Amino acid sequence: MIESLHISNYALIDRVDIRLHPGLNIITGETGAGKSIMLGALSLLLGGRADTKAMRDPAVKSVVEASFTVDGYGNLEAICRENDIDWDPERMILRREITSAGRSRAFVNDTPVTLAALQSVALQLVDIHSQHQNLLLASPPYQLRVLDSLAGNEERLARFADAYSHYRQAVRNFQQARKAVAQTRDEEEYLRYQFQQLTDAKLQDDEQEELERERELLVNMADIKASLSVVVNALSEGETNVDSLLKDAADNAADLSDLLEDADSLAERLRAIRVEARDIAETFCEYDRQLNSEPMRLEEVEERLNELYDLQRRHKVGSVKELIALRDSLEGRLRSFDNSDTDLRDLELTAKRAKKVALDMAHEISAVRREEAERFAAMLRERAVPLGMKNLKVEIQVRDAELSSTGVDHVEFLFAFNKNQEPLPVGNTASGGEISRLMLSIKSIVADKMQLPSLVFDEVDTGVSGDVANRMGEMMRQIAANIQVIAITHLPQVAAKGKAHYKVYKEDTEQATVTRIAELAPAERVRELAVMLSGSDVDAAALANARSLLGFPAENLFE
Repeated sequence: MIESLHISNYALIDRVDIRLHPGLNIITGETGAGKSIMLGALSLLLGGRADTKAMRDPAVKSVVEASFTVDGYGNLEAICRENDIDWDPERMILRREITSAGRSRAFVNDTPVTLAALQSVALQLVDIHSQHQNLLLASPPYQLRVLDSLAGNEERLARFADAYSHYRQAVRNFQQARKAVAQTRDEEEYLRYQFQQLTDAKLQDDEQEELERERELLVNMADIKASLSVVVNALSEGETNVDSLLKDAADNAADLSDLLEDADSLAERLRAIRVEARDIAETFCEYDRQLNSEPMRLEEVEERLNELYDLQRRHKVGSVKELIALRDSLEGRLRSFDNSDTDLRDLELTAKRAKKVALDMAHEISAVRREEAERFAAMLRERAVPLGMKNLKVEIQVRDAELSSTGVDHVEFLFAFNKNQEPLPVGNTASGGEISRLMLSIKSIVADKMQLPSLVFDEVDTGVSGDVANRMGEMMRQIAANIQVIAITHLPQVAAKGKAHYKVYKEDTEQATVTRIAELAPAERVRELAVMLSGSDVDAAALANARSLLGFPAENLFE
């Protein structure tokens, strides 16, 4: 509910601060006193258009600020989280500022927000109704919400929402898979060509490195053979070679064994060196024999390497290892073609099953809606007929529709206000006053079923009087037993039903005429109602009538 409202520098208002109460709050005042100005200021918090012409003093910014208690408004926390607004579970402050340059700034709990974010929050907290602002009644989503609230469908709808979400996800999974299969099948021939090419290449992980080393040898074969010849000749095959020299050295060292103490051991060491040298020579000879390759081998190696390089270039990879990984990947993708039809059938079956679950739940909800529609139509007529619509006909249609997030129903409220008239959508047949009374009747029915925002009724009682006005006031009071109601009215019968009463009036200052608002004490309420009943000349009869409307005993008149 609205706890307090602050308006400054707006139209005829220099500064207004009022505290509002739970229950029915009445606002009255003479025509032109500024009641509509207050409503316009409040509309700014609902995202209304900011107009610099409404600024009282162009040098000072206009400010409209309202403080709300928010206990029980579960949707608000989620909205705040989505918009990075600080969340207070007890209180929320909405503010709109307009500068002389026409710039508008919006705040929620002192957090700057977009106008759309302000509006999404404010619409959870305030609902303004006037003869020209009741288009909500013609809105199919609102009509469906009313019917579901009365039918007690909240838990059913929560379960259905999960089932519908699961169904939509299953459909998306199937559609995405079908699209992916269609796309890959378009590529299948090319993928098979690539895979066959890589398979035919008989790729081996380390082959490229070994071939590159072999090519290096083959390219430099003449130089290598020449060097090997020098080495082998020096070690064992030349006229003068290491092997024969070491033999002579070892033999002569052995001859000195009788003369030198270490000659025998040194001779043995020379023989060991000779063995090692002969082994080295044999190894180089083996190299020499192996390098006697076929003349065409270099050409074969070059051809194979070019094939590997060409494959890497085509597939934009840098090694044979990557080519092998690509080949294996292609094999997996091609294998998936064999399973794709089965996978698609499974996904399609899953989507169909999910749809059936959602449809079963939707039909259960639909059955409850259809039953409730008849009861609600009768109840709405019962509430609205006493408000001056004796020929009212109400028909709540629940027609079949395609499965959607709300179920399988299209709900439409149809009304006829005259005899021999077929019920039609409310926007096609009702006057502003009739729509207002219908909205009032609907609010009175759903007030204890739905978490409603504070309701502002702006002269919805225009055009009625007497008993009908009394009934409208009583209906507002009944609604106010569950939620806060603010009613701007010219009718004393309605004003008398309020728990709190505020008067809007003009006051002349030294500089200008300004609009004020004041909460009336009991004696002031009596006098205000007397003025509303009889005009400016208030006599004892008018005071007594006002006192009677308020239910005040005579002795409490001026307390």
